[in-house]
Amino acid sequence: MSESPEPVAEPAYKDRTFRSPAGIAGGVLLLALGAWLGIDAVVRGEGRTPWLALAGLLFAVPLVVAFTVRPAVYANDDRLRVRNPFRTVTLPWATVATLRSGYSNEVLTNDGAKFQLWAIPVSLRGRKKAARRQSQAAASGDPTGGRPFLDPHAPPSRASGDQSMDELRELAEQRADAETAQGEPGVRWAYEIVAPCAAGAVLLAVLLAVT
Repeated sequence: MSESPEPVAEPAYKDRTFRSPAGIAGGVLLLALGAWLGIDAVVRGEGRTPWLALAGLLFAVPLVVAFTVRPAVYANDDRLRVRNPFRTVTLPWATVATLRSGYSNEVLTNDGAKFQLWAIPVSLRGRKKAARRQSQAAASGDPTGGRPFLDPHAPPSRASGDQSMDELRELAEQRADAETAQGEPGVRWAYEIVAPCAAGAVLLAVLLAVT
């Protein structure tokens, strides 16, 4: 009798989730506005207007969701999962070469692939504010150095996106050699976003062509 396969080990800790509250809030507002205008056009419109409104919603709603509500980064002891607008990338920590921040936050793999972390946007304004707090604290002789909770042993105050990247870098360094963090990168296209968006675009093109 063949032996039953060994169960896959679960990560020791649940995923840490990184998202952009501002992006989600903006997306919800856009969806609400689009729904209001679109439903009004469907109900009160005449001729082909309702069909154009439906096609426009079918095209636009997935795009708004893709770029605002969908992006997220999940990290646990074994892997980094990056949910971007049109793809979900799963990277075991052993495959991560580095995480870097510039005008965008990115993860680079050992084979040279690069993926942007849409859920952790770079805020130049936030960086300037954090640097200004540290400068003011240093000029005033504040022993906390602008650190949160007035704790002199806490890390210096930084922009939220940079703090998130620091957490991911630390986790990548700690878990790169772990046995459970080995494997190959995986990429899955978000067909639930691409398919309705493409259908809406085709329907819009057909309706406009016969106008």
